[in-house]
Amino acid sequence: MPGTILLIDDEEKLRGLLKRIITLEGFTIYEASDLKAGTKLLDREPIDVVLCDVKLPDGSGVDFVKEVKTKRPAIEIILLTAYGNIPDGIQAMKNGAFDYITKGDDNDKIIPLLMRAMEKVQLQKRIEQLEQQVGKKYSFENILGSAPLIREAIDLARKVAPSDATVLLLGETGTGKEVFAQAIHAGSKRAGKPFIALNCSAFSKELLESELFGYRAGAFTSAVKDKKGLIEEANNGTLFLDEIGEMHIDLQSKLLRVLETSEFIKVGDTKPTRVSVRIIAATNRHLQQEVAAGKFREDLFYRLNVFVIPLPALRDRKKDIPVMAEYYLQLFAKKANQRIEGMDAGFLEHLQRHDWKGNIRELKNIMERAVILADGPLLTVNNLPVELQQQVDSAISGNGHHTLSAFSLASMEKLHIQRVLNHTKGNKTETARLLDIGLTTLYRKIEEYGLGRES
Repeated sequence: MPGTILLIDDEEKLRGLLKRIITLEGFTIYEASDLKAGTKLLDREPIDVVLCDVKLPDGSGVDFVKEVKTKRPAIEIILLTAYGNIPDGIQAMKNGAFDYITKGDDNDKIIPLLMRAMEKVQLQKRIEQLEQQVGKKYSFENILGSAPLIREAIDLARKVAPSDATVLLLGETGTGKEVFAQAIHAGSKRAGKPFIALNCSAFSKELLESELFGYRAGAFTSAVKDKKGLIEEANNGTLFLDEIGEMHIDLQSKLLRVLETSEFIKVGDTKPTRVSVRIIAATNRHLQQEVAAGKFREDLFYRLNVFVIPLPALRDRKKDIPVMAEYYLQLFAKKANQRIEGMDAGFLEHLQRHDWKGNIRELKNIMERAVILADGPLLTVNNLPVELQQQVDSAISGNGHHTLSAFSLASMEKLHIQRVLNHTKGNKTETARLLDIGLTTLYRKIEEYGLGRES
């Protein structure tokens, strides 16, 4: 609990008395006889709580409260008022003081008051640390991949994040649409406010309406009390609507009203509720075709279509698979408290030849399963699902490439070349140098063994 206190008072004897009382409780204390000296200490030292006299030679402690709270809102300030000067105390509280205490008469109350102020400071510090961790977790830096298509998507998301523009994320299931939505929220001015996610395909029309818009008590049989909807819960923050193409057309008009007027009517209510909420929507459907088929409102489509970010399928960015697989390997190995050094070349080859219909979500699941099954320092083909092994083996044979024996010299050469290619991240010149062979020879070997191919 103990922290750092700054005591500002021009009475030396009182400062000495308070210093002894406060130091005995384990606090670190700094002293100043006027506001000028106190300000210098605030600029130089990590002060948590200020204990300050109201009347000082160079100014008013009441005004000082406002000045400090403007620059350093996390610092708490307790004022020492003379003779219980109530007007000074009231104004101090309005200016942001934590509390005030009568100078000289309430020394026994100082420590409990300091403890409460310090608790508030330390709670705020913990909240800030958590917010930083969350912000870091959902930042654009944590989106893996260097393939051109994913970098383009990240660049677009970075540019739109600071605005309040509605964003539409397009991509197959499992391409990371919610991760992008969270990163956009974390990069916006709404970052400290709620991020609420809702999958529109997970509810019936009636349940989705209640979840989104909330209801008044008595709106239907089981509505015994008022319920806030997720739009209201996300007020001042971001609402992420996944699978927006699955939303019933009757609800689409209510969502359109939110986008157009920033207000909606709860189920069973007669008055509108106003909100300030940013909408990020996502779909794996072709919305223009849905509009043509009469399943999606054209006016809502154009409202959502303000800023579109297409997210690539994993099969279109296969160069990112080794990096992503390594990330999930480390993640799941740590969770399982297992020591796994990496993946052998055969394992990686199977990952890069798979068609990944389930995209990143499928890769994540397969890596978790492989880690659970691992019984050695490297993940091997045997740790992959049988169906994936068979699909890839069939594709390799069907392409006319060598089906190599695990004991053949060619197999060993193929594995070694693949390992070096992985090490150099596909840099052919560097790979040829490390293998001590000519670049032409390397390209011939890559073609012969079918290495490093991307669909």
